[in-house]
Amino acid sequence: MMKRRDFIQTTTMSMGIPLIAGAINEESSQQQVKRKLLVFGSGNFKVFLKHIIPFTRKEQPKIVFIPTATGDSLTSITNWYAACEDLPVKPYVMKTFISSYDTRQSFEDTIMKADAVFVGGGNTLNMLAIWKAQGIDTALRKAYEAGILMTGGSAGSLCWFQNGTTDSRPIDLSKVEGMGWIKGSHCPHFDGEEFRRPLYHSLIQKGELYPGYACDNLAGIYWENEQFIKSVAVNDKSFSYHVDLVNGQINETRLATEVLK
Repeated sequence: MMKRRDFIQTTTMSMGIPLIAGAINEESSQQQVKRKLLVFGSGNFKVFLKHIIPFTRKEQPKIVFIPTATGDSLTSITNWYAACEDLPVKPYVMKTFISSYDTRQSFEDTIMKADAVFVGGGNTLNMLAIWKAQGIDTALRKAYEAGILMTGGSAGSLCWFQNGTTDSRPIDLSKVEGMGWIKGSHCPHFDGEEFRRPLYHSLIQKGELYPGYACDNLAGIYWENEQFIKSVAVNDKSFSYHVDLVNGQINETRLATEVLK
């Protein structure tokens, strides 16, 4: 569980993104690999994609889009390629609704050849179930440990945390368990859906969710080695927040946010 003291310590870290220095041998290179995660409140990759490129530290990164949460929807795949059209990226798609005749390499091989992995929005609960059944969660973790940037919005932001709020089930918003890479809970769409904020507050106050982080639709958070580095946004009206309990009452702290150019 994320303690308030831990949160204060992590937010005092440098707000810049440190570059990885050239390694003089294999051992020092291994030590300097950083696990990188960039999450956004919404899954609108057309808005965020150009801002993701600098975080890969590559001039023309190979970015693999994983649309599992939409059932490999043709619409989401078409929109992905359209968003990449005028950008210096090499776009790929990794479908998970396949037969063995559809591909000649494993999910792990596809993921490990990427500079970044972009997880799309959709049904978080179903996506995580498929990932676990196919071993994709394990492949993603291997890539993350190797320094490949993990990023995404909506389902693609929620999945990395211990738990959070989701619309993956019929009728009402509910709680979902994530992969737990980042300690604490998460709430995407914080300013975009009327019931997200009150539900998130309520579930934390009742102890059903850990204290954690919420992101407006056009805002996000960048992490290195599971440590908060900075809050970012594509405009000056969108923010991320830390939400915890102080003396049994909800305490929502708006994070200082860097507007991405």
